[in-house]
Amino acid sequence: MADTAGMDAFIGRLNPDMCVVTAAAHGERAGCLVGFASQCSIRPPRFVVWLSKENHTYRVARSARCLAVHLLSRDQRELAELFGARTGDRTDKFRHVRWREGHDGAVVLQDAAAWFVGTVALRADAGDHVGFVLDPVAGGERAEPDGGPLLRLDEARTIPPGHPVD
Repeated sequence: MADTAGMDAFIGRLNPDMCVVTAAAHGERAGCLVGFASQCSIRPPRFVVWLSKENHTYRVARSARCLAVHLLSRDQRELAELFGARTGDRTDKFRHVRWREGHDGAVVLQDAAAWFVGTVALRADAGDHVGFVLDPVAGGERAEPDGGPLLRLDEARTIPPGHPVD
C-alpha cells in the first residue's frame, strides 16, 4: 500500500458542505448525512453523492429511481445528528422530521435550507462508497432562504457515525 500521508493532509484541509441524502424504494425510506458530494457536470447539469456500502441508505438507494439531496444550515445540527448518528436499520428517522413525497416518490425534508431531487443516471462503485450521479428534476429552498451559513464538515466532525467506520 502506498504512503497516504500526503493524501491525508490534503483531505484534512477540505471542509465541504454537508448534506442529507434521502432515498425511497419498495415502500422503504432511508436517509443519511453525507460529506462526499459535488457538482460533477455543467452540461448536462449533474451532481454526485457518495454513499457508504455499510449504510442503510445505500441499500435502499440501490433500487431507488431518484434521490433527494438536502443542504442544512449550521443551525440545523439536530437534523444533521438525526441523519448522521442514527442508522435506519434501527430508527425510523422520518418520524422525527417534516417531510413530503417529491418527484417520483422521492423523500423531501421540508425544513432543509435547500434541496433537489435527481434521477439516478449512473452508479459508480469506487471501493467502500458508491457514487450516485443525479440528473436534477426538481428543487427548492426553505421559505426563509437566509438561514445563515451552511453546515460544513468542521461543524459535523463530532457527530458519531450511525454505522461502523474503518
